Amino acid sequence: MKPPYLLPTAPLLLLLLSLLPPTTPDLSSDRSSLLLLRSALGGRALLWNISNPTPCLWTGVTCSNSSSSGGVTALRLPGMGLSGPLPQHAFQNLTQLVTLSLRYNALSGPLPPSLFSSLSSLRNLYLQRNLFSGPIPSSLLSLLTLVRLDLSYNNFSGPISPDFNNLTRLGTLFLNNNNLTGSIPNLNLPNLAQFNVSFNHLTGPVPSSLTSRPASAFLGNSLCGGPLLSCNNGTTSESGSKSKALSGGAIAGIVIGCVVGLLMILVVLFFICCRRKNVDKKSGFEGVGRAKQREVGQIAGDKSGEDTTESMSAVQKSAGGMGSSGRSGGNGKSLVFFGKEGRMFDLEDLLRASAEVLGKGTFGTAYKAVLEMGLVVAVKRLKEVAVPEKEFREKVEVVGRMEHENLVSLRAYYYSRDEKLLVYDYMPMGSLSALLHGNRSGRTPLNWETRSAIALGASRGIAYLHSQGPSLSHGNIKSSNILLTKSYEPRVSDFGLAQLVGPNTSTPNRVAGYRAPEVTDTRKVSQKSDVYSFGVLLLELMTGKAPTHALLNEEGVDLPRWVQSVVREEWTVEVFDPELLRYQSFEEEMVQLLQLGIDCVAQYPDNRPSMAEVHSRIEEICQSGLQSNQDTLDDIVNDGDEPHHQQDISPDSGAPHSSAAD
Repeated sequence: MKPPYLLPTAPLLLLLLSLLPPTTPDLSSDRSSLLLLRSALGGRALLWNISNPTPCLWTGVTCSNSSSSGGVTALRLPGMGLSGPLPQHAFQNLTQLVTLSLRYNALSGPLPPSLFSSLSSLRNLYLQRNLFSGPIPSSLLSLLTLVRLDLSYNNFSGPISPDFNNLTRLGTLFLNNNNLTGSIPNLNLPNLAQFNVSFNHLTGPVPSSLTSRPASAFLGNSLCGGPLLSCNNGTTSESGSKSKALSGGAIAGIVIGCVVGLLMILVVLFFICCRRKNVDKKSGFEGVGRAKQREVGQIAGDKSGEDTTESMSAVQKSAGGMGSSGRSGGNGKSLVFFGKEGRMFDLEDLLRASAEVLGKGTFGTAYKAVLEMGLVVAVKRLKEVAVPEKEFREKVEVVGRMEHENLVSLRAYYYSRDEKLLVYDYMPMGSLSALLHGNRSGRTPLNWETRSAIALGASRGIAYLHSQGPSLSHGNIKSSNILLTKSYEPRVSDFGLAQLVGPNTSTPNRVAGYRAPEVTDTRKVSQKSDVYSFGVLLLELMTGKAPTHALLNEEGVDLPRWVQSVVREEWTVEVFDPELLRYQSFEEEMVQLLQLGIDCVAQYPDNRPSMAEVHSRIEEICQSGLQSNQDTLDDIVNDGDEPHHQQDISPDSGAPHSSAAD
C-alpha cells in the first residue's frame, strides 16, 4: 500500500500541467485580421513577411508580453501611404488591441458601423489626417475604455452625439477640422484634459461643461458663449430691431469723412515717396533707407518680414567723417582687424559700400555690405552696449581670436562712443531658421543627412567655444544664428555678444523660446544654459516647428513641452517634420537625435549633458546612420528589395519599441 501523502501526486501534477500556458500562442485569428486589412487597403503595400506564422515581428505590430495570450495589443501604421476604405471586419479578431494608430494616411470613406465593436480593450485611437467621411459610428461611442481619441483633419459629418458621455475615461478628444454640424452636447467627462472642435460647422452656445476651455478650441464655427462672444451680443428681437435706418445727415457725414480720410492717406503717401527718393539718392550705407530684408544671409535676424527700415547714415555721422586712413575726427580710432589676412579695407571703404538690411536681432541690426573692390561682408551694428571701452575691446579680442571651421569668423571691429560695429564673413545661404521656416515651395526638402550634418557641425563649434574656458558660453543659440555656406556647412554666429549688452535689452519672444528656465539676465548665461538652447534647436531641426510659433495645440505650449507630451502619449513619426518621413531607414537615428534634444532641455541644469557629450553623441548617431545606410544598400543589392523599418514608442511604457520587416 502506498503512503497516503503520495496519493494526490498524479492528479495534482495533471492539474498544474493544465494551468501552464501553451508554448506557442495561437495568433492565427489576429494574423488573419491583419492580412485582411493588408489586402483591402491600397497605396503603398505593407512589407510584412507573411511566411512567418507570427505577426509580432511585422512592421508596426506589437504583441502582448504575456505568453498565455500573446495577442496583438498595438497596431501603429502612421504615415505609411495607405489609402482606400477600411473593411467591415478589419479588426474583428484583434480583441486585445489597446492602441490603434492609422494617422497621416489617405484612408477614405465612412467608417463601417460595427468596425470597433469587438475592440473592448482599446484605449488609444488615432485616425487624424486622413480622408474619412460620414458620421462617427456608434460602435466607437461604446468603447468605454477609450482614453485618447483623435479624429481631427478628416471629413466626418453629422452631429456630435451625446453618447460621447459614455466614454467616462476619455482624456483627449480632438474633433477639429471636420464637417460636423449642429450644436455641441453638454459633455460631462471628468477626465477630459484636451478638447478641440474648432473649424467645423457647429452652431449654438458652448455648453456650460465646456466654458472653461480656451477660445481656440471653438474657433471656425458659429458658436457663442463661454470663452467666445456672448450669445446676446448683436442679436435683435422681432418686435423691435436694434438697427434703425440711417438719416440723410448721417449718410452725408459718413461720405464726407471717407473722402477726407482718403485725401489724408494720399498726402501721407506722397510725402513718404518724396522722402524715399531723397534717401535713395545718397551713396553707400546712407542709401540703405528702406532696404529690402532677405530671408537669406541673416547674421542677426530671426525671421523675415519684420520692419527693417533703418538708415546707416547715423553710422557715418557718429564716425565723424572718416579720412582715407579710416581714422575718426582725430580720435585715432579705426577698424581693428583679426586673422592672418590683415587689413583689406578701411572704415571709409566700409561706409561707402552699398548696403542691405539683413535683419534685426537680439544685439543689433545686421547689414550685407558690398565694397567697391567686390568684397562682401556682414556688418553688425550693436545696440545698448553696457560695458566700458576697455572691457569691450578685451571681450571682442577674445572673440576675434577664436578660429574654427564651424564658427563665423570676426574679421574686424570699430569702437567709438556712439557706434560699435562688428565685421564678419558673409554667409550666402542664410540661416537655418530661414531654411526651416521660410518658403518651402520650389526647393529640395531638407533631408536627414543635411540636418544631421548641420547638428553635428553646430555642436562641434559650440563645444569648441566651451573648451576655451569654463566661463565662456555663447549666450544666444538659436536657428537664426546658425548660418550656412554654399555646401550647407553650419557656422555658428553671434557668440560672445551676450556679455556686451545691458540686462534690460529687449528680447523678442522668439529668443525666449530658446532660453533656459534659469536664465533671467541675458548677461548671466552659462554653458549649461547653452546646452538647453541647443536642445531646443535640435527639437526644431527634427520637428520643423519654430520654438515660439507655439500654437502647437489648443493650449499653445512651447516646443520642448509639446515634444515631451507627444513622447508621453505615443511616440510616432508625427513628431517629425513631414519632410523627414520619407527617410524611414533612418528612423532609429532620428529618434536618438530627438531624444538627445529632450535630454538637453532638462529642467535642471545638472541633469543636462555637457556640450562635449552632446557633440560625441551626435557623432555616434551620424556614424550609425552611415552604417545603417550602407546596410540598406547591401540589402538592396543582395535581396533586390528595399527593407522597411518602423519605430514607435509605447504610450504606456514610454520605452522604445522597434520592429523591422524581415
